[in-house]
Amino acid sequence: MSQAQTIKIFDTTLRDGEQSPGASMNIEEKLRIAKQLQKLNIDVIEAGFPIASDGDFEAVKKVAQTIKGPEIAGLCRANFKDIDRAWEALQHAGEKGRIHTFIATSDIHMKYKLQMEPGKVLETAVKAVRHARSYTPNVEFSCEDAVRTRLPFLAEVVAAVIDAGATVVNIPDTVGYTIPLEYYNIIKHLKDNVANIDKAVISVHCHNDLGLAVANSIAAIQAGAGQVECTINGIGERAGNCSLEELVMILKTRHDILPYRTNIVTEQLTPASRLLSTVTGIVVQPNKAIVGANAFAHEAGIHQHGVMMEKSTYEIMTPESVGLKENVLVLGKHSGRHAFKMRLEELGYELDDAMLNKAFQRFKTLADLKKEIFDEDLDAIVADEVMRVPDKYKLSHITVTCGSFAVATATVQMEIDGEPVRTAELGDGPVDATLRAIRKLTKNKAKLLQYMVEAITGGTDAQGEVTVRLSEGGRTVIGRGSSTDIIEASAKAYINALNRLTVKTQKVMESL
Repeated sequence: MSQAQTIKIFDTTLRDGEQSPGASMNIEEKLRIAKQLQKLNIDVIEAGFPIASDGDFEAVKKVAQTIKGPEIAGLCRANFKDIDRAWEALQHAGEKGRIHTFIATSDIHMKYKLQMEPGKVLETAVKAVRHARSYTPNVEFSCEDAVRTRLPFLAEVVAAVIDAGATVVNIPDTVGYTIPLEYYNIIKHLKDNVANIDKAVISVHCHNDLGLAVANSIAAIQAGAGQVECTINGIGERAGNCSLEELVMILKTRHDILPYRTNIVTEQLTPASRLLSTVTGIVVQPNKAIVGANAFAHEAGIHQHGVMMEKSTYEIMTPESVGLKENVLVLGKHSGRHAFKMRLEELGYELDDAMLNKAFQRFKTLADLKKEIFDEDLDAIVADEVMRVPDKYKLSHITVTCGSFAVATATVQMEIDGEPVRTAELGDGPVDATLRAIRKLTKNKAKLLQYMVEAITGGTDAQGEVTVRLSEGGRTVIGRGSSTDIIEASAKAYINALNRLTVKTQKVMESL
C-alpha cells in the first residue's frame, strides 16, 4: 500500500478531550496519557493550549520534552502572543514541534465573536502563519467553523495560508453541524478549486453533536483528507469528538472498500481507553463501539451458538485486535511485587517505585479481602491510589451506624491540608449521612449532580466503584472511588471530586 493512502491520526485527547465537563487533567496525568498515545503510535499529539494557563503551558512543555516519535502540537489563536507562548513550550520537541493556529471564518463567528470583516480575518490568518513559520516549518492552520463558512471565502483563506507556509490546513466541523455528503462536497470543493492544495495536507476535526463525527471523518477521507483529528473514547467539548478507536477500526475492518491505512497499533486501543477512564473518571458506556464492555459480548442464544461454531458469524473483528484480553484470574494474595508490576505494565500502566509500592500495598490489602483479583480490580487500585489529584482533602476513617429502625449516623475523620478534623452527621441512609459529614468538614457547597454505583467484578466480595459528578461556580468535575465497602467508596469518590474541583478552580485562577 502506498504512503499516499496512509491517513495520519492527530490525537487531541489532551486538548479538546480535556475540555469535556469534569475531564481536567494535571501534568502527570497528561504525561501518562501521552505515553500511552506513544504506544499507540499516534502521528500527532495535541498536548494542550499553552497560553490558556501556566499549568497548560507546563504540560505541553513536559510532553514535548518527554515523548519521542509522535509530533507534538500546541493550539494557539492567530495572534503573535499566543504563537510565541506555544513555541516556547513546543521548541523542546525540535522539528517534531507543530504550531497549530486558528481563526474563525464563518460569517456568524466573524460578525458576533470576532467582530471583524472577512478581509481582516484573511490578513490576520496569513500574518499568524508567517509568524509561526519564523519558528518552524511545521505549521497547521485551522478555519474555525469551516463547515458554516462560505465556500469561496473558505477556499480563499486556505489558498492564502498555504502560500504563507502552512503545511496542514484543518477544515473543522466545530459545532458538529454537517452531514457526510455535505462534508464530502466541502473537502472535494477545496481539492478541486484551491490551486496550491497539493502543497498541504487537508485535516478534519469533527464534533459529535449530531452523532456523525466518525461518519463525517470517513466521508472527508474519501474526498481527499489526509489527517483526522480525534480523541480516545470520543471525549471532547459537548457531545465529544470523532472517536479514535472507531475511526481506526473502521479503516482496518472495511479495507475492502476503504483503501486506507493508519500507523496505529490497534492492540493498544483498549489499554488507552481504560487508562483515560481511570484518569478522568469518565466511564465508557457499555454499548460503546470497539471498547465498550459489551462490544464483544453475546447474549442472544443464536448469537452465542454462532460464535462458538465460527467467531466471524457475529464478530467482524477479534477482541485481541483491539487489545482486549479475556477477564481471567491474574493475581492473588500470594503473588509477588514482580508479578504485580508485570501485570500493570500489560494493562498499560508505568509506575515509578513510589507509586508501585503504594499500589502494591493496596493490592495486598484487597487480596486479603477478596479471593480473586481481576484486571478491573487493578484498574480501580491504580485509579484510587496513584492517579489522584493532589490531596487537599484526605479521608482517614468512617464509622457508620444504620438500620431499618435507626437514623443513619456517620462519623467521619479527615485531613484538610494535613490537619485532622472530625464530625458526625445524621442522614437519610448511610451514604447521605457520610456525604453530609464531608460537606460539613470541608465547608463546600458544590452541587451533587450524579451518584452512580457499579460492581467492578462479580461476587459478594467485589469491589464497588462509585462515580460522582459535582458542580460549583460553573465548573463540573467527576470523582471516583473504589472499595469492598460501598460507603467508603462513596466517601472516596466525593473527596476525589472535591480535590479535582480545587485543582480546577486553581487552573481557572491561573488563566485570569
